[in-house]
Amino acid sequence: MYKLPSIVAAVVCSLAMTLIAPAIPAFVLPLVLSAAPAWAEGTPVRVRGTVVSLDGSKLVVHAKDGKDVTVSLKDKYAALAVVKSSMDDIKQGTFIGTATVAQPDGSLRALEVVVFPESLRGFGEGHYPWDLGSSSMMTNASIANKVQATDGQTVTVTYKGGEKTITIPANVPIVAVVPADKSDIMPGANVFVPTEKQTDGTLLSGAILFGKDGVVPPM
Repeated sequence: MYKLPSIVAAVVCSLAMTLIAPAIPAFVLPLVLSAAPAWAEGTPVRVRGTVVSLDGSKLVVHAKDGKDVTVSLKDKYAALAVVKSSMDDIKQGTFIGTATVAQPDGSLRALEVVVFPESLRGFGEGHYPWDLGSSSMMTNASIANKVQATDGQTVTVTYKGGEKTITIPANVPIVAVVPADKSDIMPGANVFVPTEKQTDGTLLSGAILFGKDGVVPPM
């Protein structure tokens, strides 16, 4: 069976390479990257919730289903802050990632938008299934044009092999991802943790994406 890439894990990998690598000794960098492979070898499990505790390499998250989930962290795991962005940061040519659901007219409605830095242009490009609902999709693509709509804006995005029209409602969260310090991850922080389920059933991750200044990671 064809296995889809764990896209956010791949984003973490590329972010670690392009944004965090200068702050990490060369001999340590592979430990960060190995925890976020571009193509998942195990089963991708995306953990969403709030931090119960972070003790060394052990993270406990109170997940949205009400259960506490334990995640083992790789040495020198990456801490990435999810910060507020806006439509003002989305212009013609901007590279974005957005989870969407299909509308009756065939267009797509955004559930969230991540604005990528220029260094990640083209990363994870395409249109593929996601897990923010039974019919949700993820689209990583460049903005071809942007038109003001009654409630939000409508954008046309292009990627290799395709084009999509996406409506971004005014109330949809728009964020960006930036490198941060692990000490900023406190109990109660909202997190998104891309993990790989190991053969023994444990979850392993190389990064924690946490909301900063009240932002809840929407991905």
